Amino acid sequence: MRSLLAVLAALVIAATFPPAVVAAQPAACDEPSCVPGITGGVVLGAGCPNTAYFVFGTTSRGRLVFCGSPRRYAPRYFRSPPMAGIKDENSDCGGHLNDVAQAPDGLFLSCAASDGATRWVRGDA
Repeated sequence: MRSLLAVLAALVIAATFPPAVVAAQPAACDEPSCVPGITGGVVLGAGCPNTAYFVFGTTSRGRLVFCGSPRRYAPRYFRSPPMAGIKDENSDCGGHLNDVAQAPDGLFLSCAASDGATRWVRGDA
């Protein structure tokens, strides 16, 4: 009798709590509006802290900028080339030559051609 009650209780509990739903893959991100970590209100030409991760910002007028260090001088904000959203490092970037992107972990990426292929490579290198 006890085992029958235990089975019935287990069935009632199972019916009360539906199985967990598997999360769907995130939608593709192919533009700046869906990229996390973009700093707002930066000033073009002002100093910036990091040239490798989460380097993008927007000015008060909405212009996209990035933190770079030309010739290893102090980092500052520059106008950004077109941004292609979130991409994976070393993946194909056909159609985006010289564009920039951000890796899922925040790494700054640039689309570059090498040996007849275009790939997303580190933008701070």
